[in-house]
Amino acid sequence: MNNLFFLLMAPPADGQQGGGGWQMLIFFVAIILIFWLFMIRPQQKRQKKVQEAREALKKGDHVVTIGGIHGKICEVQDTAFIIEVDEGVKVKVEKAAISVDENEANKK
Repeated sequence: MNNLFFLLMAPPADGQQGGGGWQMLIFFVAIILIFWLFMIRPQQKRQKKVQEAREALKKGDHVVTIGGIHGKICEVQDTAFIIEVDEGVKVKVEKAAISVDENEANKK
């Protein structure tokens, strides 16, 4: 950290005016902040809504997996659902494998 401070504060070797190090540091911090505000934060919010929508699913709800399998939830476990895809045919799928439409996630 101290080496970085000295590199930023060192006068340029070619005789130009100093102070460019701070401007460059502020520029990089601003770029990182903008990247976080417009790319990372909205994605985290979307993931949180989808996770909440998956957790709100209960027995009897009709679902579609990310593989396109349609079924009705018969049992809810910690990390999985048992879904019935046809009479007497039950499949265990992970909660993360349930497709949640963004519009459905926003409703809940």
